Amino acid sequence: MLNERALRIALPALALGIGVLVWDLVVRLNELPPYILPGPGLVVSTVFADWPILWSSLLSTMETTFAGLALAVIGGVGLAIAFNQSRLVEHAFYPYAVILQVTPVVAIAPLLLIYLPQQAAVLACAWIVAFFPVLANTTLGLNSVDHNLADLFRLYGASRWQILRELKLPSAMPHMLAGLKIAGGLSLIGAVVAEIAAGSAGAGSGLAYRIAESGYRLNIPRMFAALLLLSVAGIVIFFLLSALEQLALRRWHESAVSRES
Repeated sequence: MLNERALRIALPALALGIGVLVWDLVVRLNELPPYILPGPGLVVSTVFADWPILWSSLLSTMETTFAGLALAVIGGVGLAIAFNQSRLVEHAFYPYAVILQVTPVVAIAPLLLIYLPQQAAVLACAWIVAFFPVLANTTLGLNSVDHNLADLFRLYGASRWQILRELKLPSAMPHMLAGLKIAGGLSLIGAVVAEIAAGSAGAGSGLAYRIAESGYRLNIPRMFAALLLLSVAGIVIFFLLSALEQLALRRWHESAVSRES
């Protein structure tokens, strides 16, 4: 078991190391200038050299990402509960949630920047793309509860609120957490798209704005450094939400129990 876990860690690290080595060799052998393709060493040094600017931009992007994710969780779970309790509400509003999901955020962002303040527009984009996975997965989880268990609760005189609180919400938690894990990455994507649109309009402060700004100035090493920080931020968000899922499910749900054994 220990060797298997070590192999799981070593193989991705080895693949990453080979990729970085190939990248460095391509730059060195072809003598590519930094404004065409900077080497990995130059990118890392740029992260440290431009850290004050990149750090403030990273904080701005993360603030928007987590705010959008929080709004998506509150709105998605709340609306999913309303859908589960009333078919009329579900039939009335679910199509509009689908419309929000299928409309490309890159097309919505410039429109939102016209009618909303810049920060509110960026937050709205992060919320839009993160909202539907939470809503859809939580709705699926609430609707997938064993009907026999629900009938047993009713037989013992449980109210609709008690059935929701004691049976449906715990049963739907694996679906809810899966939707949350998807929404975390999508919220970051939404924030990045909106920041790029804001940067095209001459405003912005996040990492995506720094990427657009660096591209206009041909500061390609800073562009790669900002992109590296965005990738690391996305990985951290994924692992944080995965750890939350494991922590919430490890004592009782089969998916987490079997993973630990």
